[in-house]
Amino acid sequence: MEVMTPRRMRITIKAVRAAFFISLIAIFTGSVLLGTVMLTAKWQGAPSLAVQQSSIMYAGDGSEIARTHHGGKRYWVNLEEMSPSLLAATVAVEDRHFYSHHGFDYKRIAGAALADLKAMAKVQGASTITQQYARNLYLGHDKTWKRKLSEAFYTVRLELNYSKEEILEGYLNTIYYGHGAYGAEAAARYYFDKTAAELSLAEAAMLAGIPKAPGSYSPFDNQERAKSRQELILKTMVNQELITQAEADRAYNELLKYRAIEAVKAPEAAPYFQDAVMKELSEKLNLDRVTIETRGLRIFTTLDLEMQKIAEQKMADIIAEDSAIQAGFMAMDPKTGQVKALIGGRDYAASPFNRATQAKRQPGSTMKPFLYYAAVNKGFTPSTLLKSEPYTFKFEDGKSVYKPSNYNGYYADGDITLAQAIALSDNIYAVKTHLFLGMNELIDTSKALGITSRLQKVPSLALGTSPVKLSEMVGGYGMLANGGKQIEPSFIKRVEDAEGNVIYQKEKTGEQVLNAEAAFVTSHLMTGMFDEQLNDYTSVTGHAIIPKLSREYAGKSGTTKTDSWMIGYAPQLVAGVWTGYDKDQTIDAVAERSYAKDIWAGFMEEALKDESVKAFSPPKGVIGVYINPKTGKLASDNCPAKRFAYFVKGTEPTEYCTDHLEDGNSTPQKGEEKQEETWYKKVWKWWD
Repeated sequence: MEVMTPRRMRITIKAVRAAFFISLIAIFTGSVLLGTVMLTAKWQGAPSLAVQQSSIMYAGDGSEIARTHHGGKRYWVNLEEMSPSLLAATVAVEDRHFYSHHGFDYKRIAGAALADLKAMAKVQGASTITQQYARNLYLGHDKTWKRKLSEAFYTVRLELNYSKEEILEGYLNTIYYGHGAYGAEAAARYYFDKTAAELSLAEAAMLAGIPKAPGSYSPFDNQERAKSRQELILKTMVNQELITQAEADRAYNELLKYRAIEAVKAPEAAPYFQDAVMKELSEKLNLDRVTIETRGLRIFTTLDLEMQKIAEQKMADIIAEDSAIQAGFMAMDPKTGQVKALIGGRDYAASPFNRATQAKRQPGSTMKPFLYYAAVNKGFTPSTLLKSEPYTFKFEDGKSVYKPSNYNGYYADGDITLAQAIALSDNIYAVKTHLFLGMNELIDTSKALGITSRLQKVPSLALGTSPVKLSEMVGGYGMLANGGKQIEPSFIKRVEDAEGNVIYQKEKTGEQVLNAEAAFVTSHLMTGMFDEQLNDYTSVTGHAIIPKLSREYAGKSGTTKTDSWMIGYAPQLVAGVWTGYDKDQTIDAVAERSYAKDIWAGFMEEALKDESVKAFSPPKGVIGVYINPKTGKLASDNCPAKRFAYFVKGTEPTEYCTDHLEDGNSTPQKGEEKQEETWYKKVWKWWD
């Protein structure tokens, strides 16, 4: 046994004394701080419980387009006017120690921290009812330490100045239950068409589960998840001995009778756009709907009211009133990504589902510009020749086969150029290109262009068989339009709080993510769908709307059995249209197949009628020459068809087309008259 010397004993005693004094100082300091907080909270008195302010949404020109009305449906009722089952269920699931703590549940905080540490992620919350009430009344839902400290201080003020019953009553009258219903009374009326006092145990358990995530646990949105949440709450109440197991079983098995959902009242201006703004606010600022609607925010959006009006009018005029077909539309500034107009369906009141930003549909041939950008970036040119004929493709080492076909079975049965392939939407050329590049190339290129939807690694991806969102496609076309700079479709310029402080500002992007030369060449190739000179074995895909267009556009249409697309742009504006049926009904009527192109052409022409005509400006790394679009060679004097085409420098053709020289091997085209030999031809013959 070690004997402690007098010197070591003195050192140990000093260390114990030092630790003791440090502990006393820490306790004293903590007590002073706590006392200061408590005295300050008591001195400031009871915080106001009525701070809701309308938030206002503005269009791009600063005009007001929407104003919230303090969160929609609200009623204030006393605790005595609420079902005891609702009070018990709410406390059980949200804060079981509500009546015994002083605003903070330290055991729960420790347990949540331990759970988060084990999972290495945020998996469990520890906020008490008082903390949640403080947050809903006075604060936003950001995750900063300043907000957390403010929430803690308001929690102390509430606990010091109000009774538990008053806090619970305020909480139950202000929490959000989804669908515009704030508070227990509004929720009871909305879901069950009865008062909060009349709720059964089963109904109370169902309602108590909604505030955690109204979009996920509303029985009107997701019955399965709502029922699972109800079961969890009933089990929790049994574990806390608030009800018996038999009562829980009866409540779970009770058939709930919901109130018929009333028709949604559409906002007056751009309802789908307003919903998209709310979604972006939620994602970018981590704000819930309560905060957005009741904090007096000033939301400055990108909406162009005139363009929105034009888009809505064109859709109404062109689509037959008695047609059940649906539509989605989006217009965007390709330089900034700011969305100027948005339509998610033909009738918001009948269906608020946004088919422009939420629906995923097969894009068909509108996927081809992404493929051909990748091809040009890998060395293809507008003159690259591939054979268009019926063909069976083998892949996966010959284990699988794929046999695509062209529209109406039309094939060139010979070589065609890339310029023709995109203008005529030749499927054989597209699949050959896709397989030549390697199927990962189109997937990687699409991701670079902002496509986040999952794309399948199959030959048919070149023909747009993997579903995507219209908003993703318009964003990708916008990047081709701006020369390959990164943009993201956005609906908000900035957001200010009630005091005028800017709490969100859209960051400027513009990082170069595509090859600028290849992007420009692709854009110019996309003008071909409106150029009849590229007509060979069939019509260019835009021939029907060419007479309606007064300026140069780049674009691409796409058609499947169930979907019709048209996306295109001028240098200052990109727009996309999708039409189709919600339940995979095929588009059989001939008139319905032209809706997307007609809406797009009508919108672009009217939206830009007061704008100067701008040409696509070539970057320094490209060169333009006249070619014969059928052979891809430099056009000679006798070529019956000449088209100006752009090439990445160094890839332009150097050989002249000789197919139509007078003494060439080929005969003049039908109707072509023999002309007097020019000096150019004589010189050419001499060199030849």
